[in-house]
Amino acid sequence: MVQDITLWVGADVHKNTIAICVLRGDSQVNETQEFASDSETVRRVFKKLANSGHLRVAYEAGPCGYTLRRQLEAMGISCEVIAPSLIPKKAGDRVKNDRRDAIKIARMFRAGELTTIRVPTEKEEAARDLLRCREDLMQDLQRERQRLLKFLLRQGIVWRETMNWTDKHWKWLRQLRFDDVLSQRGFDEYLALVDTRVGRLKDLDREIEVLAEKEPWKEQVDRLKCLRGIRTLTAMIILTEVQDFRRFESPRQLMNFLGLTPGLHESGSKSHTLAITKTGNEHVRRVLVEAAWQYTRRPQWPRALDKRCDGQSPAIKREAKEAQDRLSFRYRHLRDKGKKPTVAVVAVAREMLGFIWAIMVKHVNPNERKASPPRQQALTPGQTKMPPSARKTRPAPKPVPIAKETPSPSTPTQRSKGPNRPRPNPSSKPPSASVPSNIEIHCNATLSLRG
Repeated sequence: MVQDITLWVGADVHKNTIAICVLRGDSQVNETQEFASDSETVRRVFKKLANSGHLRVAYEAGPCGYTLRRQLEAMGISCEVIAPSLIPKKAGDRVKNDRRDAIKIARMFRAGELTTIRVPTEKEEAARDLLRCREDLMQDLQRERQRLLKFLLRQGIVWRETMNWTDKHWKWLRQLRFDDVLSQRGFDEYLALVDTRVGRLKDLDREIEVLAEKEPWKEQVDRLKCLRGIRTLTAMIILTEVQDFRRFESPRQLMNFLGLTPGLHESGSKSHTLAITKTGNEHVRRVLVEAAWQYTRRPQWPRALDKRCDGQSPAIKREAKEAQDRLSFRYRHLRDKGKKPTVAVVAVAREMLGFIWAIMVKHVNPNERKASPPRQQALTPGQTKMPPSARKTRPAPKPVPIAKETPSPSTPTQRSKGPNRPRPNPSSKPPSASVPSNIEIHCNATLSLRG
């Protein structure tokens, strides 16, 4: 029979072993043990612990993935995955081993001082791994290209006509011949490696294009492609890494998650703004900065971009056009202030996240909006735009009652200012009133003096 007690379990997971620490309720006694990480041993150990109380398990995210978490969830045991970079650390703690790590995780998990992460589904993780495989293959291709070019440079052969790796450059490479047999053999191997990498990269790109046309990616990819600088590959990287935009209540939370916000060092009366934190997902941060370079040019709406926006709502199209105007102006403004192009582009990438969040969270269909937290209601035409900090809690202003007065023919009607002024009825015509000649003369005299 399961006892009515909560068992807090901290686990330090490795490839071959798992070290755990069990805290029973509010007890300060550490029950530690270490066992093999195979699935049968894990099932036997945690099934025995589950007979002693309600289990709450936590372990750090790491190279072992989410296999342990999915196995425990299938057994009906609650398991959380912790962000390792957000675990509090003592400056003077110099001793580290698996047992101490498990004790630390269990105690902090019980105290509520750990930050959990969103665990992707198996399909989401598979798509993310495919995109990361493509990125690794791209890095391998760059290394192979550098090796080939440096080999030719050592032979005194340099291509100077156009840019490298164009069709003309490839044709020139395939026509190269060396007198020495060994040099020719080395060149052929380098060229074959580059050619193989290019072929595999094209195959992966085609597979990613096919994946983007399937659900649940198609609708989200089509939305992101309305933004300038984002095509299918960039959209898929953003979606597979971020996964669910609705877990961010504001664009600033998304910016912090991706490490694009500047750091701050403040002590007493001194305050220094630092570079961006770079504490978030580097894959999304890289593609966002690459896409932000498109906004260094003047705003434009080419035919290809207009075609990508076909079928989207007017709100998404308006958001995309506003992004072009805002981000292009932002880049030119920072450059005029003397900022470096790289610094200005990173700032543009940070603001670009705000438009991405708006497209993925605000402008969604009603079926998706049901699962998301409540958002700001639409503003009436007479209201001014609320600041971001007040959009969630500030209620709509109540109309102030205004006494109805019949305009006098001798005095002009005074128009009330602000968002709560009364609206004229389009069907009724306003009463005509003649303007006295003395007022007209006074206005003309004032204008002439100011001129």
